[in-house]
Amino acid sequence: MDLEEEKPSLDLPLIFQESTKESRYGFRKDEIVEEMKKQLVLAGPLVTVNFLIFLLQVISVMFVGHLGELALSGASMATSFASVTGLSLLKGLASALETYCGQSYGAKQYHMLGVHMQRAMIVLLLASIPLAFVSANAGSILVFLKQDPEISAEAGRYARYMIPTIFGFAVQECHVRFLQSQNNVIPMMICAGITTLLHIFTCWILVFKSGLGNKGAALANAISYWTNAFLLVLYVRTSPSCKKTWTGFSKEALHGIPNFLKLAIPSAIMLSLEIWSFEMMVLLSGLLPNPQLETSVLSISLNTCAMTYMIPLGLSAAISTRVSNELGAGKPRAARLAVCVATFLVCTEGISVASIMFFGRKVWGYFYTTEKVIVKYVGEMLVLVAISHFFDGIQSVFSGTARGCGWQKIGAIINLGAYYLLGIPCSVLLAFVYHFEGKGLWTGIIIALVFQASALSIITLRTNWENESKKASNRVYHAVVLENSST
Repeated sequence: MDLEEEKPSLDLPLIFQESTKESRYGFRKDEIVEEMKKQLVLAGPLVTVNFLIFLLQVISVMFVGHLGELALSGASMATSFASVTGLSLLKGLASALETYCGQSYGAKQYHMLGVHMQRAMIVLLLASIPLAFVSANAGSILVFLKQDPEISAEAGRYARYMIPTIFGFAVQECHVRFLQSQNNVIPMMICAGITTLLHIFTCWILVFKSGLGNKGAALANAISYWTNAFLLVLYVRTSPSCKKTWTGFSKEALHGIPNFLKLAIPSAIMLSLEIWSFEMMVLLSGLLPNPQLETSVLSISLNTCAMTYMIPLGLSAAISTRVSNELGAGKPRAARLAVCVATFLVCTEGISVASIMFFGRKVWGYFYTTEKVIVKYVGEMLVLVAISHFFDGIQSVFSGTARGCGWQKIGAIINLGAYYLLGIPCSVLLAFVYHFEGKGLWTGIIIALVFQASALSIITLRTNWENESKKASNRVYHAVVLENSST
């Protein structure tokens, strides 16, 4: 494998003299513009995909909301429970493919992408079995966690009908990472768009016409996730664009599972620790004075945070793909450029969105309620949400860089320290000791995000990209040798 960096030609015509002038960071203007185009072409569809998949749960809860307060509370709690106990873990496990598939694609070992994806599906589907048992007992677990018994029972019934969702989500996430790693993102956007449109019709039929009520919404989720998974599977198996990367089922996927788990488990921990900390804020808000107000405002703030996070999430996936591809291709300089460009893009986006939140903070609450007390409190919280969005964007890019390089263990350790040794203790201290209440809870999250972004940025700045390129080459080489030795 040729690991030599492509050097700019010295025989370029004089007309390109200005465009080939290097910046003070060692990159030419045309290189920066080209990299920016690549990332935007990747990030745009990925943002759309994430938003459309996010809408599936939102649409289901919206339909359930017309059935009554208890049904809505149960569905909301079950959706949150599923995210914490199942979907976040599977999403994290699948993130290991961003390293393996991305670097294999950059190294032009195209057939290995299919092997890695099959290996991931085996792991995720096996992991889905115990997660299904957890969902089956969601009602009892929520009662054990001191949640309202009536709402817990309703959430338990909803969660049982969501069990097929877990397996469909596992298949979907593996195919998403497989296509993402080869920069093939438009089909993912089309499949997600078709699924979301069908989901509206499916929810209407199952919630209002079938007599299933809120259980119909849970079943609609399962049908829609499996629909999206089936469309992706169909595309991968039949599209000429996947001819090199999908060469059929292979028994080699059964080998190398321990190596896959070495990245997959830290990936799951890295992502889950972050998601769990946000969900923990909702639980803690219920212990504050006036818990109904605090929980309502914090839920609106989290929902706002989730919606605005779609763009950084897309950029995170894009930078993971770009870094893994370039390192696999033996181009450390290009990988470094990709990180610089992504950081610039996410900082620009963060400042823009934070400014919109700040100047629109007094009216945003009216989208959710007409209660002036809640609207005013939401406006105060939105200042903190704006700050957190900026730092969340920065950490998302560096987290994507970590996945592209295979630093999941480091990322998991940083997230553990940021959220559970620093952020949540600060939240509890500020909310319950210094009585900043909901604002104190969110300030603790900001502290965690600042630490997480700072730690990941320091590691990235100190990175020897030539060594990372060699590590990527060794990872791809050992995967190929393992496959050959098992045939």
